[in-house]
Order: sequence, then C-alpha cells, then structure tokens
Amino acid sequence: MKNFKDKVAVITGSGSGMGEAMAWRFARAGMRIVIADIDLTAAVRVRDALIAAGHVAIAQRTDVADAASVAALADCAYSRFGSVDILCNNAGVVPSGRHRPVWEYPMEDWKWSFDVNTMGVAHGLHSFVPRMLAQKTEGHVVITASVAGLLSGSGSAVYSAAKHAAVRIGEALYASFEEMQAPIGVTVLCPGLVNTRIYESERNRPQNLQPDGGAAPETAELQAIASSLYNSAISPETVAEQVFEAVQNKTLYALTTTNFDATIRERMEAILERRAPHFDSLLEMSKRDVRPTAR
Repeated sequence: MKNFKDKVAVITGSGSGMGEAMAWRFARAGMRIVIADIDLTAAVRVRDALIAAGHVAIAQRTDVADAASVAALADCAYSRFGSVDILCNNAGVVPSGRHRPVWEYPMEDWKWSFDVNTMGVAHGLHSFVPRMLAQKTEGHVVITASVAGLLSGSGSAVYSAAKHAAVRIGEALYASFEEMQAPIGVTVLCPGLVNTRIYESERNRPQNLQPDGGAAPETAELQAIASSLYNSAISPETVAEQVFEAVQNKTLYALTTTNFDATIRERMEAILERRAPHFDSLLEMSKRDVRPTAR
C-alpha cells in the first residue's frame, strides 16, 4: 500500500504497547483508526488521545478469543466507516511462569494462549477478510506473531507453540492471496524484545481459565533479569515504523532484530539435515537481543 489517506485500520490489542504505537503511526499517515482492546478503558484512552490530536478514531471492546466479539468488531468498523483497508491481528498474551518444562503447564495456560494468540488471528481473518476481498481494493493484513514463532527450545512453550501456529496461518493467508491475485498484502510480524506490558498479561486472564492455585509466578531471579532486559528493549514506536514500512513494501516476514538469525538458521538447517538442533535457552537468546538491530 502506498496511499493511506482516509483509509481505515483496525488494530486489536491497541489499548497499549505495539498496537497503540501502530494506531498512532497509521493515524499520522492519514488513516481512520478502530481501536480494539479487551480493556475498554485503555481503548477509550487511546481513542480520545488520537481525537485530541486531530485524528479520526473509534474504540470497541473486543475479546479476540471470542468469535462473536470479533464479528461485532467487524460490524462496528464497517458500520462506521464502510470499509477496512488494514487489519492488524495484534492482540496477544503470555501466561506467567513461562520458563518451565512443557509438561508442567496447566491446561488453562494452553487454552488461554491458543484462544488469544492463535484463534484470535483466525477469528480476525474469518470476520474481516471476506469483506476486504469484496471491496476489491488494495489492503493489508498484519499478524503479530513473535520471533518465538520461529525458534525452538524448552522455554515459553505454550506461547511459542501458539505463535508458531500464527506464523503458519500468515503464510497460508499470503499464499491464498497470491493464488487468487488478490490486492491484499500480508505481513507476519515477528518481534524480538519490545518494551511493552506483554509480560503483565495475567491482568486480562479470564476467571474461568485461572489454574488451580492461581497463575504460576516467575522466580525472583527471572523477574529481575526480565525487568532489566525489557527496560533496554526496542520501543513499540520503532516496531510500528517497521510495520508501516512492511505494509508499504508488501513484506511478508517482518523481524525487528537480526540477533536471533543464527538460532533461526540453526533450527532450519537441522530440519533439512535431519538432525537435532543445538538449543540455547530462551533466556540466553533474549540476552543477546537487548540492543536489537532493526531491518
């Protein structure tokens, strides 16, 4: 896409973090913005700030894990603006206690992670893509996955598994659009460390998906390390600029850093060579990403 003036962007998880930064970046390009977040107070705050700055925006409480809620978001956007040109499936969660063996995760963690990180994407595509295709206009779909969706290893298993699925969904969407020569681009966004509230996701966990005894805490050591790493991480605004460029250039894979490239390459080469890869811990990989190199 090259022309953004008066076009419409719908962004889930845009009450904070990368979603909020994307909303501001697209608004500065002249787009009308639909702020969607499970936290309506946060969504309204961003909407009001955009309006105060002279932009056009509306807010809608949206639980991406609920297909009906996402369908209502699509109805709201089309009712208000008549079209949607950019869809950012951005909302995501990370269950706490992420550095533990895969068999120790309770089923509630698995369901919550996949409901939001994977089914949230599926719900967005189901509710928006047919309408976007029917417009027969240029458009773009952004799927926020993660560099964790390209890596392997023991850490953050339920989050990473859901993000691997999100990457595959994005690739399938891209291939489908290419086969039918649709004028809609796809970007699979794979951020490394970004200074957001993603590791405070427990604030939005549904009550019915609380595991017995509550969410697993991180160790004090991991909390201290994570706090240091994320305070030094790339800003949401930097990611939003990379997303904007990816939409302009119709880029499929948007990685915010090159610091995981060797680990991604090791996994891919191991698959092709039919051998087991060498695994670094997710924490060790994260330490290398404190000063990401954008590309």
